[in-house]
Amino acid sequence: MNFLRETGLIFWSQLRMQLRNPVWVMIGLSQPVLYLVLFGPLVKSIAPALGPGTDPWKVLTPALVIQIGLFGSMFAGFVMVSELRAGVIERQRVTPARRSALLVGRVLKDMVVLIVQALVLVVVAMVAFSLRPNVLGLAAAVLLIAVMAAGLASASYALALWARSEDTLASVLNSLSVPIMLLSGILLPMSLAPHWLRIIADINPFEHTVEAARALFRGDFGNVQVYWGTGLTAAVALVLIVIGARSFARENA
Repeated sequence: MNFLRETGLIFWSQLRMQLRNPVWVMIGLSQPVLYLVLFGPLVKSIAPALGPGTDPWKVLTPALVIQIGLFGSMFAGFVMVSELRAGVIERQRVTPARRSALLVGRVLKDMVVLIVQALVLVVVAMVAFSLRPNVLGLAAAVLLIAVMAAGLASASYALALWARSEDTLASVLNSLSVPIMLLSGILLPMSLAPHWLRIIADINPFEHTVEAARALFRGDFGNVQVYWGTGLTAAVALVLIVIGARSFARENA
């Protein structure tokens, strides 16, 4: 029970800080909305190449939700760097709170912010572009993406504890985020890519997350990508959370 209470305290502290400065949430949401408005018509024009009866908005929207999760969670470590500089982490070290609670509370905040952003983006797509996702599939897809974000945020916090500098953190994350995004098939499905590029993309676990989310949006629960993508996403997230927890334990030992 103490762990849950400590996690809740960290969660509410981080969430209040986020609510006092909501501009970053809106900035994180603005880019995917622009992609939806400006890139959506291009996807609509190539929809016949994706298969008969393909809804382009069910191809693009779940991918853009994942884009929010990727960038929002991967760059979460910048907050940690500022907290290290301000002495917040140092003060938390001397409290009896479990070190894992310091991480889990932050990660839960990142998941909640992502879910809110995802729902806003989906509502925009439903109102402006007549997106009609499967309701159960939508809930499952958002949950799947939140799990992915939990793993990435944990890794970002661990990296921030190691880097302790915005410059170092930015150089590492920028070198990773763009290839991951492009090889995830976020902008265009990797089924349109040449064979050699599809082979490389298959190594990227987040490409399978994207395909699973697209299948869930369609309500295609029997699609093998749903099971493969969900299992792989959960496994990668678990590994990254363990890495993050151990980093916090070492830092605060």
